[in-house]
Amino acid sequence: MDQENTQAAVKPEKKPIIFSGIQPSGTLTLGNYIGALRNWVTLQDQYDCIYCIVDEHAITVRQNPAELRRRCLELAAIYIASGIDPARSLIYCQSHVSAHAELAWILNCFTYMGELSRMTQFKAKSAAHADNINAGLFTYPVLMAADILLYQTNLVPVGVDQKQHLEICRDIAMRFNGVYGDVFTIPEGYIPKTGAKIMSLQEPQKKMSKSDPEETYIAILDEPDAIRRKIKRAVTDSDGEIRFDPENKPGVSNLLSIISALGGGEINAVCAELQGQGYGKLKERATDCVIAALDPLHAEFKRLIADKGYLQGVIDENAEKAAYLANKTLRKVQKKVGFAARGERK
Repeated sequence: MDQENTQAAVKPEKKPIIFSGIQPSGTLTLGNYIGALRNWVTLQDQYDCIYCIVDEHAITVRQNPAELRRRCLELAAIYIASGIDPARSLIYCQSHVSAHAELAWILNCFTYMGELSRMTQFKAKSAAHADNINAGLFTYPVLMAADILLYQTNLVPVGVDQKQHLEICRDIAMRFNGVYGDVFTIPEGYIPKTGAKIMSLQEPQKKMSKSDPEETYIAILDEPDAIRRKIKRAVTDSDGEIRFDPENKPGVSNLLSIISALGGGEINAVCAELQGQGYGKLKERATDCVIAALDPLHAEFKRLIADKGYLQGVIDENAEKAAYLANKTLRKVQKKVGFAARGERK
């Protein structure tokens, strides 16, 4: 075989697959940007990335239909404006790939009630939505498992609040594989080597969350005036010393984490530079860093959201690609459990 044919015969090395998703409900925060979106962009070089808009998960809590549709397109625009390239990573709506729901039903039959009842997020959401404790809320982790397992996912970026869901996903996959052979890849958690945990501006012992009151978080799409106002009102303490001490000075430490995470310098260097200048200067620095980081995203988001035809084309095309991959796994699972074979439709 000549050199040209030898090169043609060598297949490119398969990249590991990463899957993650965000609900199109509420407002994405600075914490989502620093902890998730920004990291997702850097993963595109090393991995085949699938970044889903998980609208099926969103309806475990009642949604305004028109708002949900709008937010799906807006989230696609935020993904792209953050630097995720739809030509390299899949960006699509979960509800546009029916295999998610189909596999979830099968996996429900391999998941135990006791496992689901121990999910801390179910308990928390049940307490928050006591008038709507629905079966979807209870089986939420099974749909999440289907999301991940459909694509033979190798790695799942996870925060502390999602570790339990990844663990049950792994348990379900291993249980199924134990009965039917190696059908599913067993996913591992991916925790970025660097990255700050961004806390609430008003309750800095709590993680910044889009479900909390607006003044507690910086939204990704907040205008500069809103960012200035919120950071100016951020909780600090009364001793006036700028030092990183999350246990005793959570508010000050949170602002330092934001500055450092957004390229404002190492935390110790920032502390040394601002020593004796007071919390006003600390908040000014944090404000400048946030506005500088989000300005380019804002500009690109506004350009994209004005072209809804383009955004719809992206999620439609990417959904077709995702469905192709998902259905390969789903058909294998259906055959394993004994569902009737499908004939080719004419």
